Formats: sequence, structure tokens, C-alpha cells
Amino acid sequence: MQTTEVTTRKVMIFDDDEDILSICSYVLEEKGWQVHTFTNCSEVVEQVTAIRPDVILMDNWIPEEGGIVATQLLKQSEELKSIPVIYFSANSDIEKLSEQAGAEAYLAKPFDLDDLLNIVDQMISSSAR
Repeated sequence: MQTTEVTTRKVMIFDDDEDILSICSYVLEEKGWQVHTFTNCSEVVEQVTAIRPDVILMDNWIPEEGGIVATQLLKQSEELKSIPVIYFSANSDIEKLSEQAGAEAYLAKPFDLDDLLNIVDQMISSSAR
């Protein structure tokens, strides 16, 4: 009998704050997500291509290229551009930064953990249509 792995959803989180990575990983893993974390985005296209996540959380201030450039690189890739990116930052103009990056959504830091789960689920639902 053959088994299929249909239900494992994958999320990638790019953030240089280890505490944010730990908290987000814990909360998402509790909901059954497979979480992949990175503290820089120096090889973002290669990393995303290798994992093929269902959704990406991208910090604004992340080493090397930064969140805006990293997101733009992903959106320029024909095979990766459909993966929803949630831009997240403590920056006061997060909405503008998210738009500039080309992200589908944004989440202001600090955020409520329920808001994190809701926006991730929302992105998955909308990309599945």
C-alpha cells in the first residue's frame, strides 16, 4: 500500500532574530506545519527552490540583500513567483515596504500569535484557488 504526504504544509521563515524564529516555529509546528528557518537571505532563490514552501515569512531587516530585494528576487522567478510572501517587520511603514517588495501580505511586529496563524492560513487558502 502506498502512502502519500498530502497534508504536510511547508513554511519558510527568513528573520535574523532567533527568538522570532523560535516562537514562529513552535506555533506553526504545533499546527502541523513543517518549518524551515533562515537567519539570512544570501541564497534566497536557491533555498526556496530546494524546499518549495507553501508560504514564506520575510523579515525586512535581514542580512545580505534585505527583505525587499530577497522578495523581489523570488517574484522575478517564474517558478517561485506564485509562492505567497508575508512581509513582516516592526517598521512603521510596513504596508509600503510590503508593497515595494511585491509581497502578498504583511504582518506588523510585534504580532499576536493568532494573527500569525490566521494570515498564514489565509495565504494558503487564497493561493490554493
